[in-house]
Amino acid sequence: MPMRVIYALEPMPESFSRSIFLAGPTPREDDVPSWRPEALRLLEEAGYDGVVFVPEYPTVPFRVTDKQYPDQCHWEAEATEMSDCILFWLPRELATMPGFTTNHEHGEWFRSGKIVFGAPSDAPKIRYLRLKGNELFVPQAETLSEAVQKAIAMVRDGALRSGGERYVPLHVWWTDSFGRWYQFMKDAGNRLDKARVEWTFRVGKSKERVFFWILWADVFITKENRHKTNEVVIGRPDIVSTVLFHPSYNVIESEVVLVTEFRAPVANREGLVSEVSGGSSNQAKDQLTLAGDEVFEETGLKISSSRFEFFDCRQLVATAMSHHAHLYGVRLTDEEISILKKNEKDGTFHGVEADTERTRIKVIKFGQILEENLVDWSTIGMIFQVIVSRFI
Repeated sequence: MPMRVIYALEPMPESFSRSIFLAGPTPREDDVPSWRPEALRLLEEAGYDGVVFVPEYPTVPFRVTDKQYPDQCHWEAEATEMSDCILFWLPRELATMPGFTTNHEHGEWFRSGKIVFGAPSDAPKIRYLRLKGNELFVPQAETLSEAVQKAIAMVRDGALRSGGERYVPLHVWWTDSFGRWYQFMKDAGNRLDKARVEWTFRVGKSKERVFFWILWADVFITKENRHKTNEVVIGRPDIVSTVLFHPSYNVIESEVVLVTEFRAPVANREGLVSEVSGGSSNQAKDQLTLAGDEVFEETGLKISSSRFEFFDCRQLVATAMSHHAHLYGVRLTDEEISILKKNEKDGTFHGVEADTERTRIKVIKFGQILEENLVDWSTIGMIFQVIVSRFI
């Protein structure tokens, strides 16, 4: 499929697999050539087969009248939202092509995870832009050819999208967490008509992986024949949660192992989160293996996978977050519960220091958990699900 160029004020494409926006200063004088034709030549020469958004006219000198200006700004905003990569090329010449608007646009997008920044080595007044880009591992270049190659690399793993899907950039589209949420939405018969990525939190040595994302979504609810437009979806990887318990003669007297640690969102007087063992992983692990690893990291107990009983997979905070918890339960032996009680008394720390995780354990009766408001509602539900099943 040949490259498709969408020029200023032209209709947006109905579908595409990958898209690049050519952002940067536009000449305002007839004798100053635009850099964008050369960028298009380089893209075509490299075999790029996606959409390119060009905020200029194809054949005549680019002039935006006062009447056209709002439409031009709206078109550029729409095109950048639809872009998988925004290629900023800044051949700044203070007299003829200062690029002041480009500075603002770069600031608007440089945290998005979908920009490439390029400028000639001798371009004036770009030191700050390069410095900020380095802090967030933005791909950078000193030649237009190199910038084009880095933009192509960013959209290498394309995906055919149409309608509202076009507003979901590839680095979010390919996350497992988005894919699961979107599949559930479609399975319910609903339709994504528009979207906007409000924020991403990226991890890895070069911030190459999206861990959290927030998406404003315009969803058409088919069964109700209406749109819902006033909410966002917060996505992250699914978690595993394991209830370690030592049963007694009734539910209330049964003992549960809680993991206590500081987490930034905590909002209680203790200043600590108490929960069951669990977490997520950036590595390719099956949920059972991950459950066993988390129990060992957070409690010090090495438990055979054959003892983990799977209960269910449910959403945790359905009004805001799309991820699910995969729930397991393990019935502890008398010896294991004694070891954990000793560790609790000794104040033994667990967790993975490299992840700034420092946990302590607390062995407590289920009745006390209910009385002392120690855990959130989701955790109470998971504990109840596991323990009560032993008495049914």
